[in-house]
Amino acid sequence: MTDDVPVTEAPTAPTTQARLPDAILADVPVVDTAALDPPTTELPTTAAAVGDEVETEEVDTRPLDELLDDLYHGQERISQADIYRRAVAAELPAQLLSRLNALPQGEYAVDEVTDLLGGSTG
Repeated sequence: MTDDVPVTEAPTAPTTQARLPDAILADVPVVDTAALDPPTTELPTTAAAVGDEVETEEVDTRPLDELLDDLYHGQERISQADIYRRAVAAELPAQLLSRLNALPQGEYAVDEVTDLLGGSTG
C-alpha cells in the first residue's frame, strides 16, 4: 500500500501570465508581398531549368563490364536482384548502382543488361 494523501484543494493558478505586446495583437491587415517582390535569381536551379550547355559526367563502365563478365561466366540469365547484390559487394560507383537499381525486376541475359546500362560487355 502507498501513503497517498487525498487532495482536498484545487491546484492554484499560475501567478504570472505571458502576454504578447499589444502591437502584435492589433487587428492589422496582413499583406502577402511575395507576389510583389521581384523573383530572386540567386537560388539554385532545378535539373529541368538546366540548359543544353551543361555537360553530363561520363561514367566509367569498366567496373560494370568486369563484374558482368564474372557474373555471367557459365550463366545464361541472372536476376536483377543478384546483379545488384554483387555490384554492391564489389563497391561499384554510386551512379552505376543507381542504374542497376533502376532496372525492372526479372532475369537478364548479358547483352540485355549491357544494352540497358550502357556497358560494352558482349
